[in-house]
Amino acid sequence: MTAGEYVQETLAGLDPAGDGVDPALPLHAVTFVVVDLETTGGAPDGGGITEIGAVKVRGGEELGVLGTLVNPGQPIPAFITVLTGITEAMLLPAPPIETVLPTFLEFLADAVLVAHNAPYDVGFLKAACARHGYRWPNPRVLDTAALARRVLTRDEVPNRKLGTLAAYFRTATQPTHRALDDARATVDVLHGLIGRLGGHRVHTLGEAIEFARAVTPTQRRKRYLADGLPKAPGVYIFRAADDRPLYVGTSGDIATRVRSYFTAAEKRARMSEMLGAAERVEAIECAHSLEAEVRELRLIAAHAPPYNRRSKFPERMLWLKLTGGPYPRLSVVREIGPADEAYLGPFGSRRSAELAAAAFHDALPLRQCTHRLSLRVVTPACALAELGRCPAPCEHRITPEEYDHRAAAPFRTATAADPQPVVDALLARIEALAGAQRYEEAAVVRSRLAAVLRATVRMQRLAGLTRIAELAAAHPAPGGGWELALVRHGRLAGAGVSPPGVHPRPTLQLIRATAETVPPGHGPVPAATAEETERILSWLERPGTRLVETSAGWSSPVAGAARFRALLAKADQAASTQLSTERP
Repeated sequence: MTAGEYVQETLAGLDPAGDGVDPALPLHAVTFVVVDLETTGGAPDGGGITEIGAVKVRGGEELGVLGTLVNPGQPIPAFITVLTGITEAMLLPAPPIETVLPTFLEFLADAVLVAHNAPYDVGFLKAACARHGYRWPNPRVLDTAALARRVLTRDEVPNRKLGTLAAYFRTATQPTHRALDDARATVDVLHGLIGRLGGHRVHTLGEAIEFARAVTPTQRRKRYLADGLPKAPGVYIFRAADDRPLYVGTSGDIATRVRSYFTAAEKRARMSEMLGAAERVEAIECAHSLEAEVRELRLIAAHAPPYNRRSKFPERMLWLKLTGGPYPRLSVVREIGPADEAYLGPFGSRRSAELAAAAFHDALPLRQCTHRLSLRVVTPACALAELGRCPAPCEHRITPEEYDHRAAAPFRTATAADPQPVVDALLARIEALAGAQRYEEAAVVRSRLAAVLRATVRMQRLAGLTRIAELAAAHPAPGGGWELALVRHGRLAGAGVSPPGVHPRPTLQLIRATAETVPPGHGPVPAATAEETERILSWLERPGTRLVETSAGWSSPVAGAARFRALLAKADQAASTQLSTERP
């Protein structure tokens, strides 16, 4: 390879996955085509190649050789002639690259391309294919320079140049800046590097490609943690030396997912820190993806692993409820009980709960003071009454019956059934503020409207499922058969897979017999976290899912909050647009 102005140190722009050869193939069974190019220098533009050398090998045996000079159709710089010994007179009778490419691409077919500083050679070949209308086969690529950087230490070799590596491995052919000689030298270097990979637990093509990419010393040292894991859906748990869960995740293929933590694709700093503390990985196989997702949520909630960021504290959910008494008010609480009849939630943060409360205060004449009011004793009114923002039940200016009709009942209706009056009141307020050019205030009311709609849509959707004592559903399994789920009051009580060609009824009966007993409870999420029930809902709503049995009808209010989804999306889009324009 001739090094000119074009320098590329990584495989940027190349598809690391590639096509063709199975990455699980052992290295001794892989067919490699080791390639080297000589060029006129500069960047790859579809021309400039002066010589191609390629050697096909498998299991240490040479299978074929391809070597040819190429007429680049342009002058050769003097320093290139000095470096390679290739003159313009030598290239004049040589075929052009468009004539050579079909033979080379056929030689490369169904093989792994190997080169020293592969991005340089592959860049020229891809550019030539694009320029002359040939489809680049996108082979898997192994870079011996990158591999040497991972395998050999500075104490062994001062640098990773081909000449240095050839001397270290005592190759039969020494590199001479001629394509075929350099390709033969690279073959011996490749075999020498493969011989060193066994000590790093690298035995397959996919492992070698990943090993050659830039990974941290911690990732390389802890790769053994991925050994022996099942290629099945489930949950994986990284555990510390004292067996504490550090991180919980889920995947449709546990082995593949865990291996990805030890590749260059994993760049998260906190994951690197986690790998440094991890001592083993525990795998829990699951029937299908839904069971895996639910188990993940439950494990995270139970153990609060330090490196998981989401779903750690479901008990911190908040509710907005209507208090008891003759003049009820809104209150943000941690829990709701059987005595609470009007509420909205759950909310993930106090801010979102307070936004929703502010929306109801904008739309309804609910009192905002926290005093305990009496039907006998009058309490002095606050400034909100003087501003017309409160009907002053503290001074008995409104009867309990009228207060309930004007303020409390609309809240109950909006949360459990139809939020139309609240939506209309908030839209009218937004329109009035915008008409007065008070756009910032209108945006605040819009965010409050979005908070109400988001919470009511969510709660009514959850309640539709959790009121059902038992629901059985099936979804086509990827390999045939059926994924089965038994849901009780919004909680996954049992899961399984019916094999292909077998009626799923016996499997469902077995799941029911061994399923978790889930008693009924109060509220829209009586038996599970809201996130678990939402995962179940998403699975039930997937195309192809069939409801097998249900103990009650699955329904939502006819005039419920779901019909305002388009309005909610419009409000969210407006808020997103405003945020992007406000950023410096």
